[in-house]
Amino acid sequence: MTERPVLYLVVCAAGPAEHIDELVELLLADGWQVCLIVSPTAAPWLDRAALQNKTGYLVRVEWRMPGDPEPHPPADVVVAAPVTFNTVTKWALGINDTLALGVLNESLGAGLPIFAFPHTKTELAAHPAYAGHLAVLRAAGVVVAEGNPLNLMHGPDRWGVVIEALRSARRS
Repeated sequence: MTERPVLYLVVCAAGPAEHIDELVELLLADGWQVCLIVSPTAAPWLDRAALQNKTGYLVRVEWRMPGDPEPHPPADVVVAAPVTFNTVTKWALGINDTLALGVLNESLGAGLPIFAFPHTKTELAAHPAYAGHLAVLRAAGVVVAEGNPLNLMHGPDRWGVVIEALRSARRS
């Protein structure tokens, strides 16, 4: 029996985050070990204890102390869903001021497969810097979904775009 691949799920503070448990269920059912890394703003929105019980891993928000063991196994793939305007902008600039950004930046530097699913207001998506930041991430190899894909459906179906992207990557 082979071990299930490890997926780091980076969750930012946008509306779909309130339903991240639905995505976790789908990922687990699809054969992934899921480790959640949550932005400090999104953390109070989630039932972290329930998510930890579901995944078997600590839901991380803060950096660990020097010398503390790494609570997650190494990732095979990273998914940022939902990822906000703020996180996209900081990530493209290499800013590392939260654990969520640290994981995204390190994963990019390590060459891991990364999938990003932006969820931004129309006004923020129209900001002149935003398209350039998305282009930077795409040029670095991040698979960035077009538009606001998590806004198109409701209920567990909203996450179909994430599951399909991961399945497509597994097939190739």
